[in-house]
Amino acid sequence: MIKQPPYLKKGDKIAIVCPAKKLKKSIAPAIALLEEWGLQVILGNSVEAEHYQFAGNDSLRAADLQLCLDDPDIKAIIAGRGGYGTIRVIDQLDFTLFNQSPKWIVGFSDITVLLSHTFAALHTQSIHGQMPGTFETASLTSLETLRKALFGEEQSFEVISSFPNRSGETEGILIGGNLSILIAMEGSASEMDYTDKILFLEDVGEYEYSIDRMMRQLKRSGKLAKLKGLIIGAFNEIKKEDIPFGQTVEEVIWEVVKEYNYPVCFNFPVGHIDDNQALVLGKTIRIDSQTHQALLCYK
Repeated sequence: MIKQPPYLKKGDKIAIVCPAKKLKKSIAPAIALLEEWGLQVILGNSVEAEHYQFAGNDSLRAADLQLCLDDPDIKAIIAGRGGYGTIRVIDQLDFTLFNQSPKWIVGFSDITVLLSHTFAALHTQSIHGQMPGTFETASLTSLETLRKALFGEEQSFEVISSFPNRSGETEGILIGGNLSILIAMEGSASEMDYTDKILFLEDVGEYEYSIDRMMRQLKRSGKLAKLKGLIIGAFNEIKKEDIPFGQTVEEVIWEVVKEYNYPVCFNFPVGHIDDNQALVLGKTIRIDSQTHQALLCYK
């Protein structure tokens, strides 16, 4: 059974911590917005800490996150930013108290480690969405989807795609996140079960050949064949090669999954983009996909 943490209400305490890289700038504007939503914001020690590229050393970041996992007064944990580093601390964490009283964990990119682990090992929903480090450049729409996800308000998504979707209707539990991180979770306690799920994927700063290789790894492991649907988000800042790969990211992905018959939706606004709209992992979602548009709604 999948556990849904209690939705937030005004007056609730939430914590901001940095399980990965250190913050590049002040997150005061993000804190102000969260307070406008009626939330009390607690800052972890990692928000100000530095250890080379990380937000403090591994022990500090793990201890910071552990305090928030264990504190019953904290109703949600939002990662300050991603980058790299969460995989270095995930196995130091004790989720016993969190499992007894789940709370929302929010983030994207490298924070996919936490989102994947809480679903795979603890069967608990989480939120893939904007982080305080990205709030200043975030679209108003993306921030509103995060607020609605945290407070449990109804929402749906209508998406126009320039690349042809595969049409169809489907329903299933939503999983996914950053493609590179999902590949890194394979073979560990943090690897999600893809069977009968709707998978969403995004990534940034990769070569086309690297995306091709990761997608083929998912295919060879049997994961893609077991899906009920596939949602493709932003794959931006693609690195250039001396010799062109010869396919766009969309073409790479389509070639890998075209033999299956479930709906495939391209150009969904999720990932390392300003309009990174919040998605709830572990929640049942319905897809109605047409050639150049798709409607997604939670059940």
